[in-house]
Amino acid sequence: MTYIVMDPCIKCKFMDCVEVCPVDCFYEGENFLAINPEECIDCGVCEPECPVDAIKPDTEDDPDGKWLKLNAEYSKVWPNITVKGEPPADREQYERESGKLEKYFSPKPGRGS
Repeated sequence: MTYIVMDPCIKCKFMDCVEVCPVDCFYEGENFLAINPEECIDCGVCEPECPVDAIKPDTEDDPDGKWLKLNAEYSKVWPNITVKGEPPADREQYERESGKLEKYFSPKPGRGS
């Protein structure tokens, strides 16, 4: 098992999770974070840190494994992030929205730390 970042993170990207990760397995996109499933040690300390409940065990992924695939793919090309940055200023308008992957996901990398 590994943990994965899912839809609620898109356009919210609070980043509280990155500072508690003991193995620094978070990677930053422009408007989403990804966990590298090969680096994640399944400790679970990141899950309760997310204010929008975007981090889940991969056992809660969609049946097609879409979120695990997305996390694996982008964690290989985005920069590593270990220090909490500033979340998007407009995050509150997206916090309760669902279906954000199709509407807002950006494959562009973030800045990392």
